[in-house]
Amino acid sequence: MIENQRTIKKEISVEGIGLHTGNKTKITFKPAPPDSWVKFVRTDLAGSPSVIADIDHVIDISRGTTLGNGEAKVHTVEHVLAALAGLQIDNMIIELNANEPPVGDGSAKIFVDKILEAGIDNQDAERKYLEIDTPLSYSEPDRAVDIVVTPSESLRITFMIDYKNPALGTQYTTLIDLDKEFVKDYAPTRTFCFLSEVEMLKSQGLIKGGGLQTAIVIYDSDRGQDEVERIRAALDLKDEAFVGKTGIINDIPLRFPNEPVRHKALDLLGDLFLIGVPIKGHILAARSGHKANVALVKKIRALYKKKKLIGKYQKSNSSPIIDINGVMEILPHRYPFLLIDKILELEPEKRVVAIKNVTFNEPFFQGHFPGHPIMPGVLIMEALAQAGGVLLLEAVGDPKTKLVYFLSMDKVKFRKPVLPGDTLRLELDMVFYRRGICKMLGKAMVGDTKVADAELMAKVIER
Repeated sequence: MIENQRTIKKEISVEGIGLHTGNKTKITFKPAPPDSWVKFVRTDLAGSPSVIADIDHVIDISRGTTLGNGEAKVHTVEHVLAALAGLQIDNMIIELNANEPPVGDGSAKIFVDKILEAGIDNQDAERKYLEIDTPLSYSEPDRAVDIVVTPSESLRITFMIDYKNPALGTQYTTLIDLDKEFVKDYAPTRTFCFLSEVEMLKSQGLIKGGGLQTAIVIYDSDRGQDEVERIRAALDLKDEAFVGKTGIINDIPLRFPNEPVRHKALDLLGDLFLIGVPIKGHILAARSGHKANVALVKKIRALYKKKKLIGKYQKSNSSPIIDINGVMEILPHRYPFLLIDKILELEPEKRVVAIKNVTFNEPFFQGHFPGHPIMPGVLIMEALAQAGGVLLLEAVGDPKTKLVYFLSMDKVKFRKPVLPGDTLRLELDMVFYRRGICKMLGKAMVGDTKVADAELMAKVIER
């Protein structure tokens, strides 16, 4: 396994035409410092805005993967990202003077060759991996799509496709070793599509830069050459096209007997790069495409964020995810108003479960009420709010630089009194988070009994 982070040794560029936009484009790869990951920079836009290459910035997957951050949008990035993943690059600045990388021959070879020409630099920083320690899965039963990720000492991909078309049929591939196999056996594999798709894509304003030199086109009609000529005329294609004996338009030879499924594995490599960290795991995929790949990546990304939090705040394997010391690193509250003792569960940007041990020593019991101590309902809501603050602050980056102001509490209900000796379990689920505003659904439990619940609205501000 690669032990150090890697970047490119020197700046290098390649020019071409974007597949879907048809725009003339120049892509430039530049070295980047350790722990900076990969970002695309749109040099053709005012201020050269950038977008990070991770799943949080994916804005469209209808035909390829599109990244976006405000005005900075970059279409069809999967082959660029596959090149970086296959060459095990961690940090890179990628400048573009248009909104789409060049398509080349429909593979990742154009980018791999340039990066290798510039050279790869091992940086003085440890390469961090996300190790898959429990199986993950994603499926779409209606489309017979299944992906399973199992533990492995390195990244492995096993992919299967099965089409009714005789030119494709059922194909398998297994990528075992990126160092030995990627450059020679996977980077040169070209994208493929069916003849029937070409007309549809053109009608949607896509593949403006596409042609028979940028993809393998599979014949899937029963009308023979007449159908090919009809589509050529409708699309005003200049290239000669004929029904091949192999089922591929123009009998373009495959670079590998199973080139289509190898390209599917290449696309998956590019999509996995969006996790934001290299992984150790074995991905077994059946009939998967960008939509399913991205759905899986979101699940793995959530696991990655959770593991980062555990590593940051957990003091030992036997302790909760976040103990009282970790809570105090996140929240500004202190005695006598810190109403959380520990965090048991935390799914970043989704869910938090916290514990408040209610003892007779709580200062509020002195006056609420003498001889009949009951935890004030407003403090139960405050405990919920503080748990929500942990969830929300971790969603926006460094919590030490932010504060959470709660804007409203709706549908508040107090169902049972909370007494000394009770253990209050505080559970919150994030409903939405946009532009610093968050809505959460919270409930407080004692054992199996719900004692309070509410809808909470909050805003994150600079501390």
